[in-house]
Amino acid sequence: MRIISGKYGRRLIKAPKNLPVRPTTDLAKESLFNILANRISFNDKSILDLFSGTGSISYEFLSRGSNDLTSVEMNNNCFRFIKETSGKFQMGNHKVIRADVFRFLKTNKKAYDLIFADPPYSIPNFDELVDLIFYNSLLNKNGILIVEHPAEIDFSEHKYFLERRKYSKVNFSLFVYLPEN
Repeated sequence: MRIISGKYGRRLIKAPKNLPVRPTTDLAKESLFNILANRISFNDKSILDLFSGTGSISYEFLSRGSNDLTSVEMNNNCFRFIKETSGKFQMGNHKVIRADVFRFLKTNKKAYDLIFADPPYSIPNFDELVDLIFYNSLLNKNGILIVEHPAEIDFSEHKYFLERRKYSKVNFSLFVYLPEN
C-alpha cells in the first residue's frame, strides 16, 4: 500500500497481515482523489474517515494538505497501526478515535466538510449509516459524503445522492448535503 500524492506521496505503508481489512485499491483511491481535487481544496476542510482500517484514506487526505482530520476505527490493532503510522510520518492535526462508528455518529456533535466511510461489506445496515450522518447533521452545507460499498448496494434514490463511481470491484457513492433554507 502506498500514499499516492502530496507531501507524503510515494511513501510505502506496510500494514501487518493480520489486520481485518480490505484496503481501497490504489487505482480506486487515485481516481477518487482526482475527482475530489477538482471539487474541493483539502487544506481548509474538516474531514472524517469512518471505518479507517489501515488509515490509507486518512493518510491521503493528510498528504494532500488536510489540517483537520479525524479517523474512527473500532479494531484495536487497526487503531494502534493508524496512530503509529501517523506519528512515524509526523502527520499533525490527525485525531484517531477508537470507537464503534454507529455509536460515534449518534453522539458526535461536530459537523464536517467531507466524510469518507468504508464499512465492512458484510454490514447489513448501509442505509442506517448514511441516514445517521444526515439525520444528525454531521455534514456542513455543501458537505460531501463518500461511501465505499459492494456493487449490489444502490443509493440512487437517497435525497442527497449525487453520483456513483465504479473502479473495477470498488464502488463509491457520493452525496452532497444541500439543506433546504
